[in-house]
Amino acid sequence: MTQIKTVADGFHFLEAPRWREGRLWFSDFYGLQVHSMLPDGSDRRVEADVPGQPAGLGWLPDGRLLVVSMRDRKLLRREEDGTLVVHGDLGNHATGHTNDMVVDAQGRAYVGNFGFDLMGGAPVGTAGLHRVDPDGTVTQVADDLWFPNGSAITAGNVLVVAETFGNRVTAFDLTSEGELVNRRPWATFGPLPQSRNLGDTLAELSLAPDGVCLDADGGLWIADALGSRLVRVLDDGTITDEIEPGTPVYACALGGDDGATLFACAAPDFHESARKNAHEGHMIAIRLTGQGRPSAGS
Repeated sequence: MTQIKTVADGFHFLEAPRWREGRLWFSDFYGLQVHSMLPDGSDRRVEADVPGQPAGLGWLPDGRLLVVSMRDRKLLRREEDGTLVVHGDLGNHATGHTNDMVVDAQGRAYVGNFGFDLMGGAPVGTAGLHRVDPDGTVTQVADDLWFPNGSAITAGNVLVVAETFGNRVTAFDLTSEGELVNRRPWATFGPLPQSRNLGDTLAELSLAPDGVCLDADGGLWIADALGSRLVRVLDDGTITDEIEPGTPVYACALGGDDGATLFACAAPDFHESARKNAHEGHMIAIRLTGQGRPSAGS
């Protein structure tokens, strides 16, 4: 029987969990803070206050924290004294709120964005994926993505990105120069939606991949934003495992002392007005069997 328990609660809406140096890090969108804690939920710390709404997290090679600031479309960097400074400005590049990201071994950040006004009910639009170099330079490295969301980099330097409204996860080879080439499907769960009306688009999704993480065996764990489940998918699209934790889930990370705990960000729904006015966001922990430690690129 799968062991599932809540290890922290009282948040608004959690996203972007990351396991680093014995602690779980995550963003609370509408709490406007980045937190970290021990795997059992104790020793909770506020790591950063982000008035522009925090999302994706990552680290530079020297250990400084990077955090996406959604509403002002910036990538922030936390200095050694704790202050936040602008690391990269995507205001002239992103076509919607900036969102999740992954950072490569050279400190280059790959940042997705909504592509349209999701919470305002605008027609669904595709978006680009942008690379922010360590010097702050912003470059578009992919386009025509259906809500690029959770991303990860495999041990073989393949960058995968979840397209939440595209019924798919897309893969690219990541070159030594930071370019994304050889675009191809990692997993396809259904056809691309035919409608740009948000409600109709959602109805056409078989699986809405949100946050993701890689395990050491090359499996990609995906939080299905509409299906209240976590699935593990191989690079040929095969779903090997499925967990229904009894709550909607929006992002996941592997961690814990032995690397065999799947943490997932849970909330009743993803609607901004509801989540801002409640403290129902929580972190759940799921003990896995047969899965190893997270890969270096997760």
